[in-house]
Amino acid sequence: MDADSDVALDILITNVVCVFRTRCHLNLRKIALEGANVIYKRDVGKVLMKLRKPRITATIWSSGKVICTGATSEEEAKFGARRLARSLQKLGFQVIFTDFKVVNVLAVCNMPFEIRLPEFTKNNRPHASYEPELHPAVCYRIKTLRATLQIFSTGSITVTGI
Repeated sequence: MDADSDVALDILITNVVCVFRTRCHLNLRKIALEGANVIYKRDVGKVLMKLRKPRITATIWSSGKVICTGATSEEEAKFGARRLARSLQKLGFQVIFTDFKVVNVLAVCNMPFEIRLPEFTKNNRPHASYEPELHPAVCYRIKTLRATLQIFSTGSITVTGI
């Protein structure tokens, strides 16, 4: 492979995690009995609610805090969170959609070549750490972007952060 040849990398966002508040107390038992696509985890004190479109899973606490996972874009996450708030309103709660925030984004990318992890770690020592006994990937932290890259020897890269 030539060093000057340009190869387009496909970076695919696989998960966007967001949080929002409802500004009201939620009765989890009522949500579990009257809501659709709901799993009540009474021992943990939360309810899991799934939406089909967009395909997200929400973790709902009685304090009114909601965490949504599974979206593939920020717009889809916000749309799903608003749909979830609307379904809670239809159950009779005085929900006010506030404090929406994207807290994590997960993306994957495949390099068209393999990576020699010990050499890569040695050349990028302050930012990269590699413990092959614990994990098969190099953990590369970018503090300015608040992102962490998991770099595998196959050329697969997983990016997490916001």
